[in-house]
Amino acid sequence: MVAAPAPAGNEGLVLPGQPLLFPPRAPLPQPGIGAYTRGSQLLASVVGHQRPGEGTIQGLPSRFVVPQPSSVVLGRVTRVTPRQATLSILVVDGRPCSSGDWRSCGFANHAAGEDPSGSGGDFTGVVRQQDVRATEKDKVRLADSFRPGDIVRATVISLGDARSYYLSTASNHLGVVYALPCPDPAELQVPAAADLQPLEPISWQEMRNPITGAIEKRKVAKPE
Repeated sequence: MVAAPAPAGNEGLVLPGQPLLFPPRAPLPQPGIGAYTRGSQLLASVVGHQRPGEGTIQGLPSRFVVPQPSSVVLGRVTRVTPRQATLSILVVDGRPCSSGDWRSCGFANHAAGEDPSGSGGDFTGVVRQQDVRATEKDKVRLADSFRPGDIVRATVISLGDARSYYLSTASNHLGVVYALPCPDPAELQVPAAADLQPLEPISWQEMRNPITGAIEKRKVAKPE
């Protein structure tokens, strides 16, 4: 539990596990919010500032956004294999993980699926073949569902392994929300990303190039 907002500055800042300070020979108070006892010491259990003469910590508000099971995330596809699509998570429950803009990330990473600016999210998620959609799971082709650079809305289904969260797009409102056209292999010069127009959703599994009319397959999120 976090108490009232802490004073500005880092003076008197305590970290979890650090002992609280009291005047010599002063009786040890009962531990309050953000503190606990171990032996003859009173220790902090949260990051914050000690209330003068009390065994209570004024906690600092957390600046970290951490995905949890059932969280809704926005992520940029960085890699697609026959078994899974890997996403760099950019937004968790409406809160950005970094200062990067997800649309600019999509432009910058359309071709290579990499983020040269380093503005991607701090967390990695994977959408496995069986978690792309709710029906006909054995017929899912990841290459027809996602492409590197796509922005995908998904939900966290578990904390996964030590490297990635397991994500699902098996719902009508989940899937690709923003995508750019794939380069045409017949073109000698690939157009700049800034000259491309986002694909328009026309069904749950197809998007259309607004300029050429070409159809591309995706697992499309239902427009809100």
